[in-house]
Amino acid sequence: MIEKSDITGLVLAGGRGTRMGGVDKGLQTHLGMPLAMHALLRLGPQVGELMINANRNLGAYESLGVPVWPDALPDYPGPLAGFLTGLERCETPYLATVPCDSPNLPQDLVARLAAAVESEDAELAMAATHEGGELRPQPVFCLMRANVLESLVRFTTAGGRKIDAWTATLRTIAVPFDDAQAFFNANTLAELHQLQRSD
Repeated sequence: MIEKSDITGLVLAGGRGTRMGGVDKGLQTHLGMPLAMHALLRLGPQVGELMINANRNLGAYESLGVPVWPDALPDYPGPLAGFLTGLERCETPYLATVPCDSPNLPQDLVARLAAAVESEDAELAMAATHEGGELRPQPVFCLMRANVLESLVRFTTAGGRKIDAWTATLRTIAVPFDDAQAFFNANTLAELHQLQRSD
């Protein structure tokens, strides 16, 4: 069994927030706290260590009480840059990632992903939800073996930026979750307001 202490949790807050008008999404207030803090509080009990990937307002993120690391790659290249930063800084055998804008992420997320990695001898497990009769991957909610770092360095060095193109090169398993709402992410201010009304 993969122990909680063997897993580092990474909150991805390194995006441009383009669809939210360029604001720093992780620092938007939701129910009196920054969105990233909600993610940390949900993820914290599921892992041994925590860190945040952010590219601006680093002091504000540092005030949330966990190490903050900016992308190693320039120009906000997306979540894979966050994965890369997390893997480079990870001192445990596994890394679990979640986005900063999904405050209701499942409380059994990491345990279920870890069980799948172990039982299937996978290199990476990602959450998936049932939507419209099909299984939809949620690739930023994932758990990976820290030794996939070399593969990701090769992929990003060659110019690769798409998560699914990289995960297709690994032994990847999708883990179905029933509650699609748990993965709801606030990409726009309207979605953030919708989230606040639903909580």
